[in-house]
Amino acid sequence: MIRVTLIRAGEKFLGFECKGHAGYAPAGSDIICAAVSILTTTCVNALESVAGKEAEAEVKDGYMRVLLSETETTEKTQIIFATIAQGLSDLAEEYPKYLRLTEN
Repeated sequence: MIRVTLIRAGEKFLGFECKGHAGYAPAGSDIICAAVSILTTTCVNALESVAGKEAEAEVKDGYMRVLLSETETTEKTQIIFATIAQGLSDLAEEYPKYLRLTEN
């Protein structure tokens, strides 16, 4: 199962932590892993290319943590984080055995 935690400070999104593997299908064929990878990677890329912010990111096999400081948040970063949150929420609702989404 993939576990994603959205990181907030009050109402502001600051980042997320994503860990695990879905186990929906064999590696290379797992649509849940692929969907989560696309959402998380697009989020990081959009923070830089759209919002002009470089988030602190840690990436390993089956693990990604992305974090902005509270002072780096802008309306654009909040829209980007809200978009990934919506995508992950929709995916978790459709595939609850393979993806769990929480907030801290």
